[in-house]
Amino acid sequence: MKNPQAYTYIVIGTDDKMRSLEITYDPAVQEGNQIWGPYTSRSTVERAVQGIKESSRILCSNPSFKNSLCLNHSLGLCIGMCAGGEAADQYNTIIDSVIALLNGTDASLLEQMEQQMTEAAEQYDFETAAKYRDYIGAISFLNHKEKVIEFAAENQNIAILEAMDEQTLKLLLLKGNRILMHTKLEYDQPDITHLQAVITSAIMDAFRGELNQAPAAISHHEIDEAQIIYSYLKSSSCSYIIVQEDWLAAESPSRLDTAVDELLRIFLNAAPTHSYNF
Repeated sequence: MKNPQAYTYIVIGTDDKMRSLEITYDPAVQEGNQIWGPYTSRSTVERAVQGIKESSRILCSNPSFKNSLCLNHSLGLCIGMCAGGEAADQYNTIIDSVIALLNGTDASLLEQMEQQMTEAAEQYDFETAAKYRDYIGAISFLNHKEKVIEFAAENQNIAILEAMDEQTLKLLLLKGNRILMHTKLEYDQPDITHLQAVITSAIMDAFRGELNQAPAAISHHEIDEAQIIYSYLKSSSCSYIIVQEDWLAAESPSRLDTAVDELLRIFLNAAPTHSYNF
């Protein structure tokens, strides 16, 4: 309530006893900690983490791990890692799976949750099935948001083509989420030599001045902008290329010429959205 614009982070921290899965506003970097975020919706993060803990039965009510079983163990919500032993090893395996899930490299925990949702529905326990549905939705949202955050942080050079009518296209040049240039171009099929030269020249002029600039910290507003751009690029409205910095620094922009030529040919053939990373 006091700080509605604060970001939320997921942190897997380490201490002398066992790793912890926590939610925080302060992602203070400590040795061994792993951090995901920033996320703009704390309620979604809380729902996702609750779902992970409940589904995996690591919702321990004795976070100090004092070698005694907690109340949640008797309720079937904790595997008993609070008492140490084999359950502690199992807990560490689960945390490794959580890390893989948040990194987008292993969705086994999400698949387990989907199975639990299906089983609950088959037993006509629709309240539990709906709960797992919401957990799955929250986790999927976080995974999507993580991709958007990575996209914004990479601060890439992006050249976009979008058809306006049969004779006119729109060229957009973006640096991350900043529009460096936008213009309309006329094209006459099948000869695209002149159009290719115009686009290549525009890319060189716009992006060469941005070479070797360090990316700034990502703000709340920039993440929202990145979400719009990321969704636009993944839609069927446009075709685009990621322009590598070494293409711009080269004496002869042959790789850029090749990329622009391929982009134009796909665009003129009215193919679905494509990205090219040569």
